[in-house]
Amino acid sequence: MRRAGWLAGGAVVLAVAAALVAAKVTGAGSAASDKQTPPEPALEFTSREVVRPVLAGLPLTLEFSGALVAPRSAVLRAKTAGTLIELAVGEGSRVKAGQVLGRIDLADIDSRVAERAATLESARAQLAQAERVHSSNQRLADQQFISPNALDASRSALDAARAGLAAAQAQLTTARLARRDGTLVAPIAGLVAKRQALPGEKLAVEQPVLTLVDLAQLELAGSVGTHEVALLAPGQAVHVRVEGVEAAVEGRIDRIAPAAEPGTRAIGVTVVVPNRDERLRAGQFAVARLTLPDATPRLTVPLAALAGPPGQAQVWAIEGGALALRSVTLGRRDEAGGRVEILTGLAPDAQVLALRFDGLREGRAAKVVERAAAIASAASGAPLR
Repeated sequence: MRRAGWLAGGAVVLAVAAALVAAKVTGAGSAASDKQTPPEPALEFTSREVVRPVLAGLPLTLEFSGALVAPRSAVLRAKTAGTLIELAVGEGSRVKAGQVLGRIDLADIDSRVAERAATLESARAQLAQAERVHSSNQRLADQQFISPNALDASRSALDAARAGLAAAQAQLTTARLARRDGTLVAPIAGLVAKRQALPGEKLAVEQPVLTLVDLAQLELAGSVGTHEVALLAPGQAVHVRVEGVEAAVEGRIDRIAPAAEPGTRAIGVTVVVPNRDERLRAGQFAVARLTLPDATPRLTVPLAALAGPPGQAQVWAIEGGALALRSVTLGRRDEAGGRVEILTGLAPDAQVLALRFDGLREGRAAKVVERAAAIASAASGAPLR
């Protein structure tokens, strides 16, 4: 029994020793692990990569687009029925106001004019006869050789002859106008935009034959929001970009609609675009841009400082020596100047990263250093510019 006790005590001593050895090994391993993972160094940014918000005015740029149209245009129509026997111009031909462009065969109109002329001569002869009869009856009535009723009858015949002459004259004038309408005359100066009939074709009254346009002045019809229309006024200068034309064209606002379009909050704006050299064409797509100055001081940061997904504007700031991601509310943008207005979410004295960097983490230590070289970012070691 004494021997068994000694054996049990030895086992306990061995177990305690093993536990102590294991604890020492674990502690040594932990210490080694701590030595292998040192704390992250602070990210360093140059003074050119960190900016403070600036109070500045932001010009407001309004844009609206549409197709150019020619306000001075005309459709030449046939004023009388007949066969088109001549059409001297085609699409793209230049015409002058009053120029004869074509003719319609009016053989039946010519015969009608001759008939109306003969009717007019007959009416004149009848009037002359009625005047002679009435004059003779007037003399006889003065001598009381005929009754007053006979004189009244001759007077009525004279009035009827006069009315017949006036009717014949009107009919002849109408026939001559119809013959004149057989000549197609340009109502305006410009270019032939479309030919809608061919020689030999039978034309009906009011059938379109030619479409004429004057390209000396074009118009662009667009629309702006009701909250922006108060900033516009007729006569303001507008830069117009036309597809296919490298240089911008100077235009001006000509008129503004008095009311918003039904079902929308948009108000129509018409811009006049001079086109003396006819370099532009009706139907070309154009974008009008109007820049309005701004005298109101606004808290602004560079556009490149914006981060976050679309619709959730955020900026990276250095606060208390660490990175902080701040959600902000945006206002007016100036794409040309590369700045954006911050309405809320950022203090005027904040330090903001002016560039986009990869691999930034909120809470990571950061500081600003005075060095000209760019400092590595958290992930790739180079800022995305």
